[in-house]
Formats: sequence, C-alpha cells, structure tokens
Amino acid sequence: MTNERSSVWRLIRFGPADGPTQMAVDEAVWRAVAEGRVPPTLRLYAWDPPCLSLGRHQSADEVNHQVLAAAGYGLVRRPTGGRAILHIDELTYSVAAPLTEPRVRGDVLTSCQRISQGLLAALDLLGVQGAAVHQQKPPATTGPVCFETPGEFEIVVDGRKLIGSAQARGRGALLQHGAFPLAGDIARICRFLTAPTDPARVRARATTLAEVLGREIPWEEAAQAVAEGFARALDLQLEPGELTPWEVEMAHRLRQEKYAAEEWTFRCPL
Repeated sequence: MTNERSSVWRLIRFGPADGPTQMAVDEAVWRAVAEGRVPPTLRLYAWDPPCLSLGRHQSADEVNHQVLAAAGYGLVRRPTGGRAILHIDELTYSVAAPLTEPRVRGDVLTSCQRISQGLLAALDLLGVQGAAVHQQKPPATTGPVCFETPGEFEIVVDGRKLIGSAQARGRGALLQHGAFPLAGDIARICRFLTAPTDPARVRARATTLAEVLGREIPWEEAAQAVAEGFARALDLQLEPGELTPWEVEMAHRLRQEKYAAEEWTFRCPL
C-alpha cells in the first residue's frame, strides 16, 4: 500500500463498444484529466464487436485485413505503443492521471510498476497464485503479437503473460491501458496476421484467467476485483461516475476525426 494519503479517483464501468469508440473515450478522459476537468480516472470496459488493435507505431501491413473483416472483427490503432492485441473475451482497464498524482509520479517504468500493484491485488482477490510483475526487459526485436513477449512491468503467472499494458504521456498527464484476457484461446490472433506466427509459441508464453484458475470468471466479477484491487493497493477511494458532457463530445470528435479514420489506422509507422 502506498504511503501517500488516500486519494479520490473516479471509477467508470463502461459498456461494450467498438474499437474506435473505446480508444476515443480513453483519449477524451486523458485530455479531461490533463485539463483538470475531472479527477484521476480508472475505466473498465469491453469490446463489441471484437477488435484487433495495433500499437501506435506498428504497421497495418501486419494485419490480414480480409480475414479480419470476414470474421466481423474491427481494427483500431491505439494511442499507446506495443504490438497487436485481439480484444475478445477480456476486461480492459485504463488509468488517466496527472503526473503530479503521487501514485503515478516518476518515470514511465516506475509508474507502470505502481499501477501493476493494483492488478496484482485484483488477481489475488480472484484467487490467482504465482502472479508477479515481470522484471526483464523485452528483446530488442519482437514479433507482431503483444502477448508473446512480456514487458518489464507487465503481469505474468508462472512466467506466462496474463495482463499486457502500455502507457502514453502528454499534456502533463498519462494514459495507461491494458488487456486482461478472461477466457478463450490466447492464440486466436495469429490467423489475423500476415507474418508467420506460431500459435503454440504464443500459448506457451501467454495465458488467460480461465486457464490459470481452471474456470471462467464473469466480466463483472473480474471488474469488481480490479476496482477493489486498485483501491486496496493504491489506497484509493473510488467513486462511481460517468463521462461528463465535455468528455462525451470530445470522444465523439476523436472517434470521427481520428480513431475511425483511415489516415490514423493506416498511418505509416515512425
């Protein structure tokens, strides 16, 4: 538990939505927090329809667009880095907080590791044993699948990646979001990628909550555990809330002008 005094954060449980909507809402909340319009915010959400997300600097050429479209799945580019994730049967969390907030103060790695304590506490509440924060840096060259390689602040269970996270900073605030696979085949993403990717290799390096526990956990139960885990580990008072009208309007604009636009999704990686 942090030694800083208890802080009040907003908690938003957001209904399932498509990829461009979810990324637009994440950025709208991030901007609202940065401008001091709203308190630090923990948002929990799901994806409908399932969606493949690319890291900010990842090439869209790595996606088999025909197969993805035939499955009825969406495609979106995240504002954060990392590699491709198939968002299906998962709980996604996002944290938006000013860099002056004691719980995220410091460099990227330090803040990510602090946020990871909330995720570890959530896993403990769910009955997961052996969860830990991965301590090794990923190799310089990695494949197209995010869950194939854990970062040094991500959550692993017995060496296999369970929760993947990424962070972006700007305007004096940070946005960190992450994928928590609840069930299903973690290697389903492979058929939607153009690069040769071995499903067996992905399954050996990553896992889901259902595989770890031997039973499936409903989204609501997992969301409650994540909220309680953050509150306990970071000494937070989480107050349930909704998006403000300003955030709703900003999210609408960002969805139309950025996250649903081909100029963003198919941009050339830097």
